[in-house]
Amino acid sequence: MKTINTYFVVVIMCFIANTMVAQDNYKDKIEALQEQKEKITLEEKEALKDEVEAINKRSDKGEISIEEANKLKEEAAQKRAFNIENRLAIIDNKIALLERNEGDVLGENQNTPNGEDEAGVSIKIDEDVSIKIDDEEWDIFTKKTKYDRRTYSDLVFAFGLNNAIIKGQSLNDTPYKVWGSRFFEIGWTWRTRVFKKTNFMRFHYGFSFQFNGLKSQDNLYYVVDDEGKTVQTPFAYPLRKSKLKLDNLVFPIHFEFGPFKTTRSEYRIRYSLKNQFRFGIGAYGGFNMGTRQKLKYNQDGSNRKTTIKGGLNSNPFIYGLSTYMGVNCFSVYLKYDLNPIFKSPSDEQRNISLGLRFTI
Repeated sequence: MKTINTYFVVVIMCFIANTMVAQDNYKDKIEALQEQKEKITLEEKEALKDEVEAINKRSDKGEISIEEANKLKEEAAQKRAFNIENRLAIIDNKIALLERNEGDVLGENQNTPNGEDEAGVSIKIDEDVSIKIDDEEWDIFTKKTKYDRRTYSDLVFAFGLNNAIIKGQSLNDTPYKVWGSRFFEIGWTWRTRVFKKTNFMRFHYGFSFQFNGLKSQDNLYYVVDDEGKTVQTPFAYPLRKSKLKLDNLVFPIHFEFGPFKTTRSEYRIRYSLKNQFRFGIGAYGGFNMGTRQKLKYNQDGSNRKTTIKGGLNSNPFIYGLSTYMGVNCFSVYLKYDLNPIFKSPSDEQRNISLGLRFTI
């Protein structure tokens, strides 16, 4: 409904703009053209400044000599001076045409093939909603250069190896099978550009479903003993598989850093992260949605399987640290739970995961 209302506002604005153009209000057009003349000089000077800075960098790196740098600067200044002269001449001719005919210019109200009339009134709806009047893009209510939108969204998924760090032990002494213990994560995130005029830092936030699996070695499974502690103990029958599964809903937040590409047009600035290095660091917090054990074993010559849900005093609150680094949508991903897996374990354990992370 909000989108429909926005489009409705824009359509009404375009209707009003076309009505104004149809009237003999040429003085307003001349005033707008005079404002354009001021902008042209500023734009060309800013462009010249960027070109000179680029030439200086090349000179500092030794790519070109000082003489070559000075020659390039002189050529750039001459080009920008001619640009200003030509662009101002075009505006002056438009003003002269309007003044001489008092706004009654032949063909002014005839539509062009692209749907934009000669007075420059058009509607554009893509990532943003905007209108265009006299060759200048406006947002819905304010005429200004339009920067890339601040927030985008991504589908995120990750997978890899899972294990647990036990207090007082190294990871080499883990009771879990390295290749048999895995994790999977899927979620949705929003990324917001922190600063308006640079995309070097982005703030990521959203939600994810994490599915952590720990596959026990030997013939062990989890029970709660008489003292209320969660411990591993031998199973009564030969186990073919003993796997603990922890399903969590978490809300990750990350600050992401890295280079970006900038695309500029006369009235638009866009930022791209395609094929760029990314580094993110942050934390997450949430809830355990369920804990269960899957057991496969042989009993009296028959293969059996059992799923035991809950009853292991697993920690209901999940919180931890995570980081990733990579290029484009692909990165290496590490997360570590700061909360113990069980509230009252015999050995304090914390889940750790290492894998690959993708954004779409």
